[in-house]
Amino acid sequence: MPVSRNTSAITQPLNVDEAVRNRYNRAASQTESRLCCPVDYDEGYLAIIPDEIIERDYGCGDPSRFVKPGETVLDLGSGGGKICYIAAQAVGQDGKVFGIDCNDEMLALARKYQHQIGDQLGYHNVEFYKGKIQDLSLNLELLDGHLADHPVANIGDWLLVEEYAQQLRKLSPMIADDSINIVLSNCVLNLVYPADRGQLFHEMYRVLKSGGRAVISDIVSDADIPATLQNDPELWSGCISGAFREDRFLEAFRQVGFYGMQIVERQTEPWIVVDGLEFRSMTVQAFKGNDGPSLDRQQTVIYQGPWRAVIDDNGQELVRGQCMAVSDKEYSLFTRPPYADQVIPVPPSELILLDQVSSICSPAETKGNTQKSTVLPDDDCCSTSNGCC
Repeated sequence: MPVSRNTSAITQPLNVDEAVRNRYNRAASQTESRLCCPVDYDEGYLAIIPDEIIERDYGCGDPSRFVKPGETVLDLGSGGGKICYIAAQAVGQDGKVFGIDCNDEMLALARKYQHQIGDQLGYHNVEFYKGKIQDLSLNLELLDGHLADHPVANIGDWLLVEEYAQQLRKLSPMIADDSINIVLSNCVLNLVYPADRGQLFHEMYRVLKSGGRAVISDIVSDADIPATLQNDPELWSGCISGAFREDRFLEAFRQVGFYGMQIVERQTEPWIVVDGLEFRSMTVQAFKGNDGPSLDRQQTVIYQGPWRAVIDDNGQELVRGQCMAVSDKEYSLFTRPPYADQVIPVPPSELILLDQVSSICSPAETKGNTQKSTVLPDDDCCSTSNGCC
């Protein structure tokens, strides 16, 4: 749907937080039809979610379909709680779901039905916190309580509040380090002020366990967004002016240490066109676990194809069909999603102990004592009992 905006009268720098807060305050009490784009969810999960939540839900994808039973889930910008309540069913009673939002009206809507939904499920595994998604250590409700008892009257009081906030982050973090299996977000990252987005991605990385992943649905653009559009409060709060450029969205994950980024869903046709710029929904999956030194334990892998060669996020080239020497870290990564179905791991005949690590080995070193001799198969290799032919 093409849209043209008259931005000639907009001259003051946009207060992003205020624009988003005002828009979502309204959206919590009445349906905003132009907030993000329609999404089809699993109807089976929607049955126990009240209509009020469904009608006040604003998203552009369904990252909850990547959740697995028993996982601990964090939903950034949880709003009225729809994704959290879907995830609560997907993880089951052995899992846990945390929702983070800083809008009081949306939090009130999410919590309004919390016990009712838990009773219907037969277990209560959802918690909602007030906080900014770019600062997952600071519980704003705890800070609210402190301010009620210690009102700010001067700069000295404000400095004491900042010190208390730092203590909360350190001693009582809202979301602890390495505590989450999967981070979800549905059309919220684009609402964060650009200067805070580096911290936002660092926070996602911090709270994930090694081997965990982020699955983020958001609006992306096909080109840079001009300043005139970025300064429009309706376009920004409507998930348009703050959209990531498509390639930079993926790069933002890599810059903080994520690996294996994948576009798992992308709208073919744009959701909206503004002044010739296309905006569409895209869902990206990214993994944590590419930390630590690259040690040699004489492990190799074979890339199965279909590409002639690929380069991983560490710069390691894998050539189709060739046995390629890799570090212990890379070997571990290649045996897990998203690589596991594309790579054949080739362990060495004797795994080198970590305290005996040296340089990268050659593929021949994985063959053990057979590499200089001829070894024929057993006579009964092709018998039906053995089944190797």
